[in-house]
Amino acid sequence: MSDPLVELARNAIEKWVREGAEVAAELPAEVAPKGAGVFVSLHSPDGSLRGCLGTIAAAKPTIGEEVVGNAVAAATRDPRFPPLAEWELEGLRVKVDVLHPPEEIAGVEELDPKRYGVIVRTEDGRQALLLPDLEGVEEAQQQFRLTCRKAGIHPERDRYRLYRFAVTRHD
Repeated sequence: MSDPLVELARNAIEKWVREGAEVAAELPAEVAPKGAGVFVSLHSPDGSLRGCLGTIAAAKPTIGEEVVGNAVAAATRDPRFPPLAEWELEGLRVKVDVLHPPEEIAGVEELDPKRYGVIVRTEDGRQALLLPDLEGVEEAQQQFRLTCRKAGIHPERDRYRLYRFAVTRHD
C-alpha cells in the first residue's frame, strides 16, 4: 500500500504537469497530521535530485494543501531546474518530509546529519535549510557549511542562529 502523503504529492505533480490543474488536497483523517512544514523532494530514476521545495512551518490551513502546493512548486519552480516535463513523470521518485518543530541549538556539535536537519538564520533575514539524512552528507560540520553556502552566509563573519529539526519521512 502506498503512503497517502506521497500519493497525494505524486497525483498533484502529475495533474499539474499533464493538465495545468490542481488536485483536491484531501487526506484520510487518520493520516493527516496537524499543520507542519513540508518538503517535497523529486528524484530522477537514476537517483539524482530533480526538484525540492518546501516550507519550514505550516503556511497553509491543512497538511494536504501544504503537500499539494509544495509538490507542484518542487516540480515547476525549483530555481535549480527547468519545470518538470511530462516525459519525466515515468520513474520519478517522490519523497515527502514532514518537519517537526525546530529547536534552537548552541552549536554545530549538537547536530547529527543522519537524524536532524539544520536551519541557519542570520539577523538580516537570510536563511537556509538542509534536510537530514542526505546522501553524501556525513558530518555535522559539512552539513552546517553546505547550509550556509545555500544562503550566502559566511560562518566566520556573519552572526547567525542555528536550529535543528527532525522529520517524518514518507517515500
